Amino acid sequence: MDEAPRPGERGEHERDQQDGVQEGEVAQDVLAALRSAAASGTRIASICVGAFTLAATGLLDGLRATTHWAAAGELARRYPAVAVDANVLFVDNGQILTSAGAAAGLDLCLHMIRNDHGSAVAADAARIAVMPLERDGGQAQFIVREPPTPDGATLEPLLRWMEENAHRELTLADIAAQAMMSARTLNRRFREQTGTTPLHWLHRARLRQAQYLLETTSHSVERIAG
Repeated sequence: MDEAPRPGERGEHERDQQDGVQEGEVAQDVLAALRSAAASGTRIASICVGAFTLAATGLLDGLRATTHWAAAGELARRYPAVAVDANVLFVDNGQILTSAGAAAGLDLCLHMIRNDHGSAVAADAARIAVMPLERDGGQAQFIVREPPTPDGATLEPLLRWMEENAHRELTLADIAAQAMMSARTLNRRFREQTGTTPLHWLHRARLRQAQYLLETTSHSVERIAG
């Protein structure tokens, strides 16, 4: 299937996200091209405030959609026929997809790669992009919140250790000992950096590993589960 990505404007969140896209800014030939592409079955995805362009075409009418959290209120005001959800990273309606900020656009791209080509290919793409294959949580974790402390960005070595030892029966105490911090501090840092808890992240890492083995080896489900 053909695809037509619709990115947001460069630097829009450095200006004023709440202004979104200015009225009348989208050229009529662009809107016509998007409508034509949709009519021919092309899959169309928007990133950040690119959702305003899609909404202007009418392609989002009656659908759930998202955009950057700071522009969500304006999108809902300007296009009441669109069900705007400001609490998610992306929305997949099948042919029409929307994502939140620029980083969420990468989440959406990995989601499409995974659906089209499987988790093994998506995992390779995620490693090349130096980002997780899946992120827990939604935009709420990025809204008006104090930034992590400077040493809060040091979880990457711990995440690698957890993936390498996912086959072990790790407890929260084991993970906290490896991180050399208290369980309470570890939980707080995890939520700041990943949007979830250490044990939930570990569970998802095990699921990703199992899915990868199922798709790339001839091992039985029983062997992988064991």
